[in-house]
Amino acid sequence: MSEQPTPVQTAGSAVSASVQSVPAPSVESAPPASPLPEEVAAALKRDGAGLVAAVVQQYDTNEVLMLGWMDDEALHRTMTTGRVTFYSRSRQEYWRKGDTSGHVQWVKSVAMDCDGDALLVRVDQVGAACHTGTRTCFDGRDLDVVAGQAG
Repeated sequence: MSEQPTPVQTAGSAVSASVQSVPAPSVESAPPASPLPEEVAAALKRDGAGLVAAVVQQYDTNEVLMLGWMDDEALHRTMTTGRVTFYSRSRQEYWRKGDTSGHVQWVKSVAMDCDGDALLVRVDQVGAACHTGTRTCFDGRDLDVVAGQAG
């Protein structure tokens, strides 16, 4: 593309100035480095907000306690501190289970599902898991269903 002079008005006179084609700066930027081991970060399939569902289960009874959400940092904290950390979608901040209630979740294991879009966090739950004060977030919340039967 050739450069053409463009008239520029200054103090009542016209002068020529060169118009140059300048490429726009690249808006691509590398995603922030994940604190997770490379193979874990690569295997996770996050939602549009960068979060993964984390099902929390009592390690010795297999009781499902609750569901929370984790981003890479929350998962990293959970894997390296022995306490469960979530990312609150409503408050848009990290919260470590039990810091205000005393109902701590001690991490026993963390597993990723086959698709990488959900986590199973097995814990030793101290006190209620639900913010309502019930043992699990599912206590007393059964829905009416038609029960199926194998075979």
